[in-house]
Amino acid sequence: MAQVLAAAGIAAIFSYAGRTANPVSQPLPIRVGGFGGVAGLERTIAAERITHVVDATHPFAAGMSRNAIAACAGTGTPLIALERTPWSPGEGDDWKTVPDIDAAVAALPVAPARIFLAIGRQNLRAFAMKPQHFYLLRLVDAPQAPLPFARSDTVLGRGPFKVAGDYFLLETHGITHIVAKNSGGEGGRAKLDAARLLQLPVILIARPVMPEREIARSVEAVMRWLGHPPLPGAENLGV
Repeated sequence: MAQVLAAAGIAAIFSYAGRTANPVSQPLPIRVGGFGGVAGLERTIAAERITHVVDATHPFAAGMSRNAIAACAGTGTPLIALERTPWSPGEGDDWKTVPDIDAAVAALPVAPARIFLAIGRQNLRAFAMKPQHFYLLRLVDAPQAPLPFARSDTVLGRGPFKVAGDYFLLETHGITHIVAKNSGGEGGRAKLDAARLLQLPVILIARPVMPEREIARSVEAVMRWLGHPPLPGAENLGV
């Protein structure tokens, strides 16, 4: 999205939450950090004279998305969410969908297992309630504090990931179960395709329920919403 906006010469600001030490560089002016809730975001919209807001946050960043909905409603600013299409199971998949983190913990087996915990680093402590398991984590940045598990390992990596690489990762670590968030998109799907090949069960956490809002599934759809002719190739830029 940032690349297409920059190429089209549209004035825009790219906002990062600040949770990653070395975020991907962008061809737009960047701000890092929170806004200070709905009121802070409303002040930013006014101060920067924002005319449109594209919510391209992670599908599980529900707090930011809800704040954007409220702030845009309060300021009369048009809002669209650029959202990845959720994953859905296919033939050969062994998926169990659960509503939240606590349900994912409850769905883990009682007997000791080897879990690929592909949920980021925000909700790890909940899984410490099942200390009998080994947990494999894949993080963008090395953890700065001890992990809440007696038995665990961490690999560092930034997507998009490939099926062959994730197949090797799961097989090498003897993984028996996968826990993941239904983030959607192609960049993180490889672990699910590898799980199918290895016939591993997947516990998939459903997305948070959001208030009604306009949703785009592609960069081209956002450009149409902005009233700008799509650039060549933009129709192939999904999320």
